[in-house]
Amino acid sequence: MAYADFVTAMMAFFLLMWLLNATTEKQRKGLSDYFNPSIPVNRVSGGGDGALGGETLFTEDTKVHNGKGGTANDKGSSSGEASDTLADDGASEKLQAVEKALFDRGGESRTMEQMLRHVVTRITDEGLVIEIFDLPDAPLFDADTATPQPITVALAALLTEVMNLTTNEVAVNGHVRTYPVTLAQNPVWDLSTARAQNMRLLLQAQGLPTARVQRIGGFADRQPAVADPAAIRNNRIEIILLRDDR
Repeated sequence: MAYADFVTAMMAFFLLMWLLNATTEKQRKGLSDYFNPSIPVNRVSGGGDGALGGETLFTEDTKVHNGKGGTANDKGSSSGEASDTLADDGASEKLQAVEKALFDRGGESRTMEQMLRHVVTRITDEGLVIEIFDLPDAPLFDADTATPQPITVALAALLTEVMNLTTNEVAVNGHVRTYPVTLAQNPVWDLSTARAQNMRLLLQAQGLPTARVQRIGGFADRQPAVADPAAIRNNRIEIILLRDDR
């Protein structure tokens, strides 16, 4: 009996390791929410009316996407709540079409799937927020600089392609992780702004009309995406496809 328990435990352990490697951060949150009875049943997260409903592996038409959830998404993978009131108006439907077009690219190739590991989306009062972020094995920029990596250039081309399905205006925000307080010159403000600026230039170089870019912003380390402010997950760029009904 002890050996049988051991084999069962090892099988469960390897299944857990496979799930951690095969799913995105947002999908893992959805799985956690689904098995947490304290999460209310709603269309945004957890406990939907079907397996993994809401903001997890499936959209309303039960189509798997990589890195995104249902119609109204929360803020990335860690904080913020989506507004259900955004789901039914015409402007949101147009933004959802862009969101769907982006994640439909995930099935085209292994390379595209690897790119979309960097991407989460959410629809807010401001518009469709497309967040791209550092991964431990794949940063978006050279360390502590605003020099883009090849993956960032490729992502800019992909985002430009899908954003050009609309004529909505665009905003670009830069965020970085917290640096040690012992630094003589803390780079967070200059670095976040420079990265946002370089992303704007990449998008325009890939064909995004200059007139559509309404603003860029550097938010330093003031809006961390995860609890640990020094985590590399906080190194991210937000490209916002602004709502045209505001």
